[in-house]
Amino acid sequence: VKVLVVDDDPLVWRSLKVLLSREADLHVVGTAGDGARALEACEKSRPDAVLMDIRMPGMDGIEATRRIKERWPAVRVLILTTFQDDESIHRALQAGADGYLLKSTPSAGMAERLRALASGTSVVDTRVLRQLGAPSRAPLEGLTPRENDVAELVAQGCSNREIAEQLFISEGTARNILSVVLDKLGLRDRTQLAIRFWKRPF
Repeated sequence: VKVLVVDDDPLVWRSLKVLLSREADLHVVGTAGDGARALEACEKSRPDAVLMDIRMPGMDGIEATRRIKERWPAVRVLILTTFQDDESIHRALQAGADGYLLKSTPSAGMAERLRALASGTSVVDTRVLRQLGAPSRAPLEGLTPRENDVAELVAQGCSNREIAEQLFISEGTARNILSVVLDKLGLRDRTQLAIRFWKRPF
């Protein structure tokens, strides 16, 4: 997996480069300190995944994510930031980010998350999902009202047990409804469902 690290703090990208270099299947093919340089690096190295900071001088990470996804849709972008405010999360996902992690995430799991991201799985910090609160968007097309209820709660990071408690159904029923939702939308897991939900227009 070819990885591009984008962060304006040299300490951060150097640390990530050292951490990822320990993994035989992960290769840091470049670093960049702002969005404009990130685009140049993508053109040059064509990474499989990009670790993207949000707030950087010049072009920020959200705009860089939007441009990368427009030009190279197959490149997976994982936001890695200290910012956990709703606006940053919404804007990043709307820009096309495939995942959102906080820099406080244990480094030991970073390699596994990158592998999951590169394989097509979306990666979102559970703390981020729980913070987002109740969605205020139109229902997901093709789902029944009850299926949309389950999708909303998944988007908030609820477990099957928590979904069952809130909707007054059994945990098994919640699990079955979730399976139907994933099948209808052609998604592989609950994280992909959460991102699909949060990428919907306001």
